[in-house]
Amino acid sequence: MSTLAYDTSAVFGRHLLRLRHAPAIAVMTQTMPIVFLLFFGYVLGPALAMPGADYRAFLVPGLLVATAANGIMTGMFTAAQDSHRGVMDRFRTLPMSRASVPLGQASADLLTTAVGLLPLLLVGLAMGWRIEGSALEAVGAFGLLLLFRFATTWVGILLGLASRSEEAAGQLGGATFMLPLLSNAYIPTDNLPSALRTVAEWNPISAVTTAVRDLFGNAPVPEGASWPVAHPVAGSLAWCAVLIGVCLPLAVRRYGRPG
Repeated sequence: MSTLAYDTSAVFGRHLLRLRHAPAIAVMTQTMPIVFLLFFGYVLGPALAMPGADYRAFLVPGLLVATAANGIMTGMFTAAQDSHRGVMDRFRTLPMSRASVPLGQASADLLTTAVGLLPLLLVGLAMGWRIEGSALEAVGAFGLLLLFRFATTWVGILLGLASRSEEAAGQLGGATFMLPLLSNAYIPTDNLPSALRTVAEWNPISAVTTAVRDLFGNAPVPEGASWPVAHPVAGSLAWCAVLIGVCLPLAVRRYGRPG
């Protein structure tokens, strides 16, 4: 096994053990999307429902993508916590690959997210949501969700390493809650003012949400949308490539600089 793979697996195992000894974090991140699904589906659903469409079928893919986007918040908080408590300083003193520490964190987050999406899917199925597309398209939708989570986790890791304190990272991470609200995750963007619609459709969450809905067969691609939403799969892959291509090397470089 190469040095990078061995070191990454060690850090990966550390983060899984960390969740085992602090299960409240995992429980919170997994239950909040379910609470949102129940709240939007049963409380706000009648007011937000689109004519002739099943709002819950529209909502479930949006919440799946919003959960994937939470990689920014969790990645930021975890990286800031390790950085400001001296854990990463200890890692730097060891003969480890420089990329293994952030890569191990991102890989562990990806696994826990894959497991954590299952309860949300089961609750969605219980509420009447169904996968209308083919099995291959459904696999593609799940793969796209995990790829987007991996990309957003690197954004969070970079911001967490650059943060001045745990408190600052927590406040900034909480602000990322607004990102799905500025997208088509919860409501269609057709009736938004033109400027706000453009902002929402160029939000990466909108492209991924549209792609997941299309692959699940829950909603067609809207007409007259901006390029990322009009070509959702290509737009999603492009956004993921940009986020990973920019944030991964910057996060590794930032980790290698102590202080």
